[in-house]
Amino acid sequence: MDMGNKTKERKMQSVSVYPLVKRCAAACLMCVVCAVLLTTVSQKAYAAPMDTVQSLLKGDPQSFQIVVLLTAITFIPTMLIMLTGFTRIVIVLSILRNAIGLQNMPPNTVIIGLSLFLTYFVMNPVIGQINETAYQPYVQEQIQFEEFTTRAMKPLREFMLKQTYETDLNFFGNLAKLDPAKDLDSVPDRVVIASFITSELKHAFAIGFFIYIPFIVIDMVVASTLMAMGMMMLPPAMISMPFKILLFVLVNGWQLTIGTLISSFGT
Repeated sequence: MDMGNKTKERKMQSVSVYPLVKRCAAACLMCVVCAVLLTTVSQKAYAAPMDTVQSLLKGDPQSFQIVVLLTAITFIPTMLIMLTGFTRIVIVLSILRNAIGLQNMPPNTVIIGLSLFLTYFVMNPVIGQINETAYQPYVQEQIQFEEFTTRAMKPLREFMLKQTYETDLNFFGNLAKLDPAKDLDSVPDRVVIASFITSELKHAFAIGFFIYIPFIVIDMVVASTLMAMGMMMLPPAMISMPFKILLFVLVNGWQLTIGTLISSFGT
């Protein structure tokens, strides 16, 4: 009886183990198939960049132009920020938001969107000159790409030099170890761009300083009033914020701020 029971138990164990072995074998087979597919795809994906590299090394002009175009596209946001009035506008609007005491109102999306449209408003004459003197002749195949960049840079240089402090221009000229330029046209672009960015920061913080003054006065008045009333535990910032918003709305603050910003560019 004992031998018969043991034989039955062995048969049941073998029957229960067989499906597990079958599943393991199926899983191993699927892993092998996936490994083969991944190897094939990776070889094909690896072949495409290698073909591009080989074509670049052989001097294929079309591949080189594609690489240059993709590289130039990555610099478009930097050019938008550094070669236009966007820096000044977005800094002033951010300072205004902090002066009122609103941390996230208006949100960053609104600040950046408003800055972009104001930048387009300010830079519209420059964009028109670039379109007439550089882009249209280039599209009509009247000029080459090198001349296109030279013509497009000329209106931008004129705009940047109008907004640049002479001290900043001389400072970066000395850092670049350049001789004192008798003509602004002889100043390299790298010096003009660096000087323009520094001057934009100065303009932005100067405007922000004058924006901050009335709101600081409100904070001082509210803090003194609360101190005189003995309400020392009440935060002055919480009480002064509604008065700041009310003052800003009554004096039409958005129109004054935007008008100050646009007029600061001389447009």
